[in-house]
Amino acid sequence: MDDGKPIRILLAEDHSVVRHGIRRILEKTSGFIVVGEAEDGEQALTMAKDLQPDVLLCDIRLPILSGIEVIRQLSELSPHTKSLVLSAFDDDEYVFETMAAGASGYLLKTMDAKLIPEAVRRAYSGELVLYPPIAGIFARLLGSASPSADKEPLTAREREIMTLAAQGLKNKAIAKELNTSVRTVEGHFSRIFSKLSVSSRLEAINICLDKHLIGKKKDESR
Repeated sequence: MDDGKPIRILLAEDHSVVRHGIRRILEKTSGFIVVGEAEDGEQALTMAKDLQPDVLLCDIRLPILSGIEVIRQLSELSPHTKSLVLSAFDDDEYVFETMAAGASGYLLKTMDAKLIPEAVRRAYSGELVLYPPIAGIFARLLGSASPSADKEPLTAREREIMTLAAQGLKNKAIAKELNTSVRTVEGHFSRIFSKLSVSSRLEAINICLDKHLIGKKKDESR
């Protein structure tokens, strides 16, 4: 997604030094504009509703409302806004709950700050953005979770494909992993999108996580 306009970003971080530092990094990079700064979760939601930013970059542990709760409510207040978490915590629960809430990605504050603009750009483009250590945690969580519904709308192979997609694999890599063709994988995604009533891979991943439709280990889901 690149329409030539700057990506409009709302920052939600209760530590002013961190918030201002992130703002400086983003505004030094061509193609970004920070439209607002929120100090707590409640303020973040109010500003998101008023400003309709392209991307919300937020911490998890915000005062009043947590970053996870902000992300959950964001879909109603500003449906097009992508949410990207920048956190100091890599706890399993935080990672899973954040992604299940609908986040477009999870970054750690220990990462090289110079990588933040590219992460924001990728999230804005609709990609799932996971800082490498988080990607490993997320893959492990997907491998240990179990579906809760008695009747699952996706077949075992479709769940397997969505699990790989949630790990960040593209169609070609998924096809190679499953020893099938790219066209077959594309066909599976088409049926998955139809079943879940979505139009993008990220939407499908978020729904699958929220409903615990993916997460079985490969040898259990074949």
